[in-house]
Amino acid sequence: MTRRDWLGFLSTIGLGSTASAPASAQAPKPGPGAPKIEPLLLADAEWRKRLSPAQYHVLREEGTERAFTSPLNDEKRKGTFHCAGCDLALFTSDMKFDSGTGWPSFFTTLPGTVGTKRDYKFGWTRVEYHCARCGGHHGHVFDDGPKPTGLRYCNNGVALKFVPAAA
Repeated sequence: MTRRDWLGFLSTIGLGSTASAPASAQAPKPGPGAPKIEPLLLADAEWRKRLSPAQYHVLREEGTERAFTSPLNDEKRKGTFHCAGCDLALFTSDMKFDSGTGWPSFFTTLPGTVGTKRDYKFGWTRVEYHCARCGGHHGHVFDDGPKPTGLRYCNNGVALKFVPAAA
Protein backbone atom coordinates (compact mmCIF):
# COMPACT_ATOMS: atom_id res chain seq x y z
CA MET A 1 0.00 0.00 0.00
CA THR A 2 1.44 3.35 -0.98
CA ARG A 3 1.40 6.39 1.30
CA ARG A 4 -1.26 7.92 -0.98
CA ASP A 5 -3.43 4.79 -0.69
CA TRP A 6 -2.93 4.82 3.08
CA LEU A 7 -3.93 8.46 3.40
CA GLY A 8 -7.01 7.76 1.27
CA PHE A 9 -7.90 4.88 3.58
CA LEU A 10 -7.47 7.09 6.64
CA SER A 11 -9.89 9.61 5.16
CA THR A 12 -12.45 6.84 4.50
CA ILE A 13 -12.37 5.72 8.13
CA GLY A 14 -13.06 9.23 9.32
CA LEU A 15 -9.74 10.38 10.73
CA GLY A 16 -10.02 14.12 11.02
CA SER A 17 -13.75 13.83 10.45
CA THR A 18 -16.62 12.24 12.32
CA ALA A 19 -19.12 12.38 9.48
CA SER A 20 -19.34 8.58 9.20
CA ALA A 21 -20.19 7.99 12.86
CA PRO A 22 -23.40 8.66 14.76
CA ALA A 23 -23.27 11.99 16.58
CA SER A 24 -22.57 10.31 19.90
CA ALA A 25 -19.93 7.96 18.44
CA GLN A 26 -17.43 10.57 17.40
CA ALA A 27 -13.74 9.78 17.60
CA PRO A 28 -12.03 11.91 20.23
CA LYS A 29 -10.19 14.97 18.97
CA PRO A 30 -6.49 15.16 19.80
CA GLY A 31 -5.88 17.63 22.61
CA PRO A 32 -3.07 20.14 22.84
CA GLY A 33 0.25 18.33 22.79
CA ALA A 34 -1.23 15.08 21.42
CA PRO A 35 1.45 13.30 19.37
CA LYS A 36 1.15 13.22 15.60
CA ILE A 37 0.55 9.63 14.58
CA GLU A 38 2.49 8.57 11.48
CA PRO A 39 0.89 5.78 9.44
CA LEU A 40 2.58 2.37 9.51
CA LEU A 41 2.70 1.01 5.96
CA LEU A 42 3.54 -2.69 5.57
CA ALA A 43 3.11 -5.18 2.77
CA ASP A 44 0.57 -7.94 3.32
CA ALA A 45 3.39 -10.50 3.60
CA GLU A 46 4.91 -8.50 6.46
CA TRP A 47 1.56 -8.33 8.31
CA ARG A 48 1.28 -12.11 7.97
CA LYS A 49 4.75 -12.51 9.53
CA ARG A 50 4.01 -10.11 12.41
CA LEU A 51 0.55 -11.35 13.37
CA SER A 52 -0.94 -14.65 14.42
CA PRO A 53 -3.62 -16.02 12.07
CA ALA A 54 -6.35 -14.85 14.48
CA GLN A 55 -4.82 -11.37 14.77
CA TYR A 56 -4.46 -11.14 11.00
CA HIS A 57 -8.09 -12.15 10.49
CA VAL A 58 -9.36 -9.44 12.85
CA LEU A 59 -6.89 -6.61 12.21
CA ARG A 60 -6.39 -6.97 8.44
CA GLU A 61 -9.59 -8.71 7.28
CA GLU A 62 -12.04 -7.00 9.69
CA GLY A 63 -13.00 -10.30 11.28
CA THR A 64 -14.48 -10.90 14.73
CA GLU A 65 -13.30 -13.28 17.42
CA ARG A 66 -15.84 -15.36 19.31
CA ALA A 67 -17.28 -13.72 22.42
CA PHE A 68 -15.83 -14.68 25.82
CA THR A 69 -12.61 -16.11 24.30
CA SER A 70 -10.18 -13.30 25.15
CA PRO A 71 -8.38 -13.23 28.50
CA LEU A 72 -8.37 -9.43 28.16
CA ASN A 73 -12.12 -9.44 28.73
CA ASP A 74 -11.38 -10.17 32.41
CA GLU A 75 -8.24 -8.00 32.69
CA LYS A 76 -8.57 -5.82 35.80
CA ARG A 77 -5.01 -4.58 36.41
CA LYS A 78 -3.93 -0.97 35.88
CA GLY A 79 -2.27 -0.45 32.53
CA THR A 80 -2.72 0.38 28.88
CA PHE A 81 -4.27 -1.52 26.00
CA HIS A 82 -2.23 -1.26 22.79
CA CYS A 83 -2.93 -2.20 19.18
CA ALA A 84 -1.53 -5.70 18.63
CA GLY A 85 -0.56 -4.69 15.10
CA CYS A 86 1.58 -1.63 15.76
CA ASP A 87 1.76 -1.13 19.55
CA LEU A 88 -0.10 2.21 19.55
CA ALA A 89 -1.72 2.82 22.95
CA LEU A 90 -5.50 3.01 22.39
CA PHE A 91 -7.11 2.71 25.85
CA THR A 92 -6.23 2.86 29.53
CA SER A 93 -7.58 0.51 32.16
CA ASP A 94 -9.57 3.45 33.59
CA MET A 95 -11.58 3.53 30.33
CA LYS A 96 -12.52 -0.17 30.52
CA PHE A 97 -15.81 -1.50 31.85
CA ASP A 98 -17.61 -4.85 31.95
CA SER A 99 -20.26 -4.66 29.24
CA GLY A 100 -21.33 -8.30 29.65
CA THR A 101 -20.96 -8.78 25.88
CA GLY A 102 -17.92 -11.06 25.97
CA TRP A 103 -15.46 -8.59 24.46
CA PRO A 104 -13.23 -6.02 26.19
CA SER A 105 -15.21 -2.77 26.22
CA PHE A 106 -14.18 0.85 26.76
CA PHE A 107 -16.20 4.06 27.06
CA THR A 108 -13.63 6.23 25.24
CA THR A 109 -10.24 6.06 23.53
CA LEU A 110 -6.98 7.91 23.94
CA PRO A 111 -7.20 11.11 21.83
CA GLY A 112 -6.63 10.72 18.12
CA THR A 113 -5.90 6.98 18.18
CA VAL A 114 -8.86 5.61 16.20
CA GLY A 115 -10.93 6.45 13.15
CA THR A 116 -14.42 5.24 12.29
CA LYS A 117 -16.31 4.11 9.22
CA ARG A 118 -19.74 2.67 8.51
CA ASP A 119 -20.11 -1.10 8.31
CA TYR A 120 -23.08 -2.58 6.41
CA LYS A 121 -21.98 -6.25 6.53
CA PHE A 122 -25.00 -7.57 8.46
CA GLY A 123 -27.74 -5.63 6.69
CA TRP A 124 -27.83 -2.79 9.19
CA THR A 125 -25.46 0.06 9.84
CA ARG A 126 -22.79 -0.27 12.49
CA VAL A 127 -19.79 1.96 13.14
CA GLU A 128 -16.46 0.18 13.14
CA TYR A 129 -13.23 1.66 14.37
CA HIS A 130 -9.65 1.20 13.27
CA CYS A 131 -6.20 2.02 14.66
CA ALA A 132 -5.00 5.42 13.49
CA ARG A 133 -1.44 4.14 12.93
CA CYS A 134 -1.79 0.79 11.15
CA GLY A 135 -5.44 0.85 10.07
CA GLY A 136 -6.09 -2.41 11.93
CA HIS A 137 -9.74 -3.21 12.61
CA HIS A 138 -10.51 -3.37 16.34
CA GLY A 139 -14.27 -3.56 16.67
CA HIS A 140 -17.43 -1.48 16.69
CA VAL A 141 -18.68 1.46 18.71
CA PHE A 142 -22.23 1.54 20.05
CA ASP A 143 -24.40 4.09 21.87
CA ASP A 144 -25.15 1.88 24.89
CA GLY A 145 -22.13 2.51 27.11
CA PRO A 146 -21.83 4.08 30.54
CA LYS A 147 -21.38 7.70 31.51
CA PRO A 148 -19.61 9.97 30.87
CA THR A 149 -19.67 9.25 27.10
CA GLY A 150 -22.54 6.79 26.69
CA LEU A 151 -20.35 4.89 24.23
CA ARG A 152 -19.17 1.27 24.14
CA TYR A 153 -16.04 0.60 22.11
CA CYS A 154 -16.45 -3.16 21.77
CA ASN A 155 -12.95 -4.45 20.97
CA ASN A 156 -11.70 -7.81 19.77
CA GLY A 157 -9.28 -8.93 22.47
CA VAL A 158 -6.96 -10.55 19.93
CA ALA A 159 -6.44 -7.08 18.39
CA LEU A 160 -5.07 -5.75 21.68
CA LYS A 161 -1.96 -6.16 23.77
CA PHE A 162 -2.13 -5.29 27.49
CA VAL A 163 0.81 -3.43 29.02
CA PRO A 164 0.64 -3.43 32.84
CA ALA A 165 1.40 -0.19 34.66
CA ALA A 166 4.83 0.04 36.26
CA ALA A 167 4.73 -1.04 39.88
